[in-house]
Amino acid sequence: MPLMTTSAPPACVVNCAAYDRTGKRRDISLDAISDVLAIDDGSFVWVGLHEPDDALLDKLQEEFGLHDLAIEDARNAHQRPKIETYGQSLFIAIHTAQNVDSHIRFGETHLFVGPRYLVTVRHGASTSYAAARARMEREPELLQHGSDAALYAVLDMVVDGFGPIVDEFSHALNALEQDIFAEDFRKHTVHKLYDLKRELTRLRMAVAPMQDILGHLARPRGSLIGEEIQLYFRDVHDHAVRINEATDTLREMLTAAVSVNLALVTVRQGETVKRLGAWAALLAAPTLIASWYGMNFVHMPELAGRWSYAVLIGVVAVTCAVLYRMFKRARWL
Repeated sequence: MPLMTTSAPPACVVNCAAYDRTGKRRDISLDAISDVLAIDDGSFVWVGLHEPDDALLDKLQEEFGLHDLAIEDARNAHQRPKIETYGQSLFIAIHTAQNVDSHIRFGETHLFVGPRYLVTVRHGASTSYAAARARMEREPELLQHGSDAALYAVLDMVVDGFGPIVDEFSHALNALEQDIFAEDFRKHTVHKLYDLKRELTRLRMAVAPMQDILGHLARPRGSLIGEEIQLYFRDVHDHAVRINEATDTLREMLTAAVSVNLALVTVRQGETVKRLGAWAALLAAPTLIASWYGMNFVHMPELAGRWSYAVLIGVVAVTCAVLYRMFKRARWL
């Protein structure tokens, strides 16, 4: 068996370890990977990388015998979520998400899975899978199943990571409801609703393909995915379905919130226009009467009357009072 290495691995190598048939871990070097795989003792290798360079990917291809097309996809950090089969190995590309400074940041993870190895390659805002490794090491009876159990731990961690983000979207939408139904129009409310809708759409693009990937893994696949581990993949698939349904519900609620906000703005604008129209009518009545008697005609019978001025004021007051009562009854004022 290879001895534990004392040389420091490259900075982009987060983890490189071999697990025996009992789930016991020992750290190994990259050069020792092929030696471990050459001995058929039920062990498997788990390698974790973060944004590796081309030279390191070439090294992994040599050690694991990875397919050229899979390595080519791993070099590019902008792959669509998918699962590809290359002989007895799988290449899986998934999108990840995490909350960074109250903003959702999206990353990408590529996974190489074989009968006796698992390689995770992280790009962008992707959380380290150290928690998944620690969980498996605490459950050696599950880790004994090999690389498929390690794959389950990684995918379960990714799917569980979507849950708090969906909850945060829900809390943000609930907080915005007060602004939506506020009396005054707030422009930042529309901006916030649009930002939530945009990020939620991107989140759905990451969550929805996980259902197909997990459904593919939950089906019988010969010796690569054990029958017992398929049950665990079905459980993760159920979680992904629930998160996807919650995401769709939030998207519909956000769409409704935007529509309601715009409708309320239109209604408030209509109310403002009605009030302005009512006050304009109230001002128009005395303006019309005053302009009638301001034409300076000589023969106007009311000009000679002693009480004409008082009568005119009374007519103007009564007219304005009648109009005010009419507009008040019509709820224009």
